[in-house]
Amino acid sequence: MAKGYSIAERVEALVAPCITELGYRIWDVEYVKEGAEWYLRITLDSDDGIDIEDCEKVSRAINPIIDEADPIEDFYYLEVSSPGLERVLRKPEHFEASIGLDVEIRLFAPDENKKKSYIGILSAYDAETLTIDTDSASYKIPMNKISKVQTVFDFSSLNMKED
Repeated sequence: MAKGYSIAERVEALVAPCITELGYRIWDVEYVKEGAEWYLRITLDSDDGIDIEDCEKVSRAINPIIDEADPIEDFYYLEVSSPGLERVLRKPEHFEASIGLDVEIRLFAPDENKKKSYIGILSAYDAETLTIDTDSASYKIPMNKISKVQTVFDFSSLNMKED
């Protein structure tokens, strides 16, 4: 198992009870290296959304738990955040919860249709494939061909008034 993956799993197991007790759900946990720096990113979700105060509250609550267990040898930055409106889907529960939503699927390489990405409604998910319905057709895309999936928010749907 890769170093980052096992640490993320261990941290998630350590902090999940505390985060649940505070009334939030863990959307994702990542331990990633960017440049010379390591980042432990814990992404939260709730039915009421997440704001900066929620992130601060959770960060203060979980920091002592992580420090005491000391699962990370390297120096790292802890980031607690919201998944945002356009959230990355990585876990089975992410895909299942996003059926019926608009998503963008990016591929590692162009497929037989010479496309490297698809935007449409996620209509089905299983461990092997995602099915996306576009305006023109429905496509079954093998999971091993997918580099990234994220929800797409239609900002034009917001009723913006000019002053």
